Amino acid sequence: MSENDVLLGMALTVGLAVASQILASGLRIPALVVLLPAGFAAGALTDVVHPDKLVGPDFSVLVSLSVAIILYDAGLALNLRHLKGATRSVVVRLLVLGVVFTWAAVMCLGLTLFGVPAAVASMLGVILVVSGPTVVGPLLEHVRPSDQVRRVLVWEGSLVDPVGGILGAVVFHSLLSGGLQTGNFRFGSFIAGIAVGLAGGAVGTVLLWCTLRLLRLGETLGTLAQLATVVVISAGCDMAYDDSGLIAAIVAGLTVANLPAFDIPVRRPFFETLVQLIIGLLFISISATVTPESLVPVLLPTVVLIIVLVVVVRPLVALLAGIGTDLSGSERAFVGWMAPRGIVAASTATTFSAALASAGLDDADKILPITFLVIVGTVVVYALTAKPVAVRLGVVRAVRDRPLLVGGDRWVVDLARALRDAGIDVLMWAGSARERALIEEAGLELAAGELMAAATDPQARWEGVTSVYLLTDDDDFNALASVALRDSVDGPVRRISPPRDSRGVVALYTAEDTVLRPELAPRALAARHEQGARFRAQPASDPRPSDAHEVVFVVRGDGGLVPVTEEGPTATEEGDMLVLLTPAQVPGAGRAR
Repeated sequence: MSENDVLLGMALTVGLAVASQILASGLRIPALVVLLPAGFAAGALTDVVHPDKLVGPDFSVLVSLSVAIILYDAGLALNLRHLKGATRSVVVRLLVLGVVFTWAAVMCLGLTLFGVPAAVASMLGVILVVSGPTVVGPLLEHVRPSDQVRRVLVWEGSLVDPVGGILGAVVFHSLLSGGLQTGNFRFGSFIAGIAVGLAGGAVGTVLLWCTLRLLRLGETLGTLAQLATVVVISAGCDMAYDDSGLIAAIVAGLTVANLPAFDIPVRRPFFETLVQLIIGLLFISISATVTPESLVPVLLPTVVLIIVLVVVVRPLVALLAGIGTDLSGSERAFVGWMAPRGIVAASTATTFSAALASAGLDDADKILPITFLVIVGTVVVYALTAKPVAVRLGVVRAVRDRPLLVGGDRWVVDLARALRDAGIDVLMWAGSARERALIEEAGLELAAGELMAAATDPQARWEGVTSVYLLTDDDDFNALASVALRDSVDGPVRRISPPRDSRGVVALYTAEDTVLRPELAPRALAARHEQGARFRAQPASDPRPSDAHEVVFVVRGDGGLVPVTEEGPTATEEGDMLVLLTPAQVPGAGRAR
């Protein structure tokens, strides 16, 4: 290729990767639904969007390192506190049963549907056992299933990728040596690959400790240190054993995300942008290597394979994995209807099929087109049906507001209990040990960690946090935090109004986005609460005890939370609830506390 061809090929690859993801975001569908056809069309219609020409024979190495970065990012989003009880049991069973059943089913179907040798059918089976966070995550964001179902699917998708990668490497080396064809699966090699990955993850954790904790690098250098560490450990592990770098990457991400000593920013704009770009480039490049001529002979048999995987294999695995757990029948059914294939299946198929074909293995060139069609088919099927299936099964989480209340004064805790009585699921955060103890004594859920991490934690957002209310008695803190969090929270970020005579440094000069009226400033509320004022909930249809009872929040019948501000009263409808502030020193006002 000429220099101009290389420039044009790279420009088209990057442009298609970004444009496809923008289009998918606008259509609210998984990016793969657009990326794969776009890459396939570019590869078929042009001579420049071909990674083997743009990058050369080292393309598979770049794919492996890129997937390691993706899995490290996925590991950063996994919270070990959520992997317990039934979730842990189901995830482990899904991993074991899913790998065994899927591998066996694809091997048998590969022999009968495609007429390929047993070695190729085995390689195809191990490639298709994986799923992946790059496809599961967007689907779950669209469906919004119950928390337990989401946790199970996210953990399974993140853990099965490195396990599948190691299995693929073991089968690949067994085929090249002729061992698998004689029934000699190298189980010891599988264990050795996992051991290499775990060791690499431990080394990566130490490197990240040195760079992020000891050197205390800032956001930019800290991000670069993470990127370099992932590349170094995954490359080193892959040199020792193919694809063991995937294990190292996700172990490092998991460790960094869950060790309290690390202080990793939860929202990492540069890193997130890099991961999205890598995903787009990989799928465009990989799908461009698939030719129309290679798809035609395997198209109809692959449709049958997809049907069996979706309708028979996955539901059976989910049914068996959920036995004896507290997952309901509907939850197990939805878990059984969610197993799209993603980036690891595409990358391993690209890497191993070409090498096996070069080694002279008959029909090895069918592995990539079959995998490509399975990825497209499963993603399209689940993207079109996941939402209606979830609704039909009743596993969609109710779309109700869930505010994060920042502050731990007694009046804030009292307000949180009143909101809970009105049907609002409240999450709280406070800085001092005394305030946190008050929150726990009240039976309210307490967000762990520092404020910024608690407010912007992806796990917290997945749990349904929809807004933040800053209710501390430090007006400047509330003002600064409201500005800092505004771009990190999907819903509104409001602070309590400072008193009209406030002399704060920044509170008076920030944009107004407040909750409660100015006369209900923190110190005034604390004083009124000390004198006996209380918050209470009652149906909007019930008459208020007196005009002295002030409405501070309206909880809509559909779960929406509306604060009453200085702008005036909020109209109510049948089914709404009111949160009232009772006057001080009124006998019998509120409930005993």
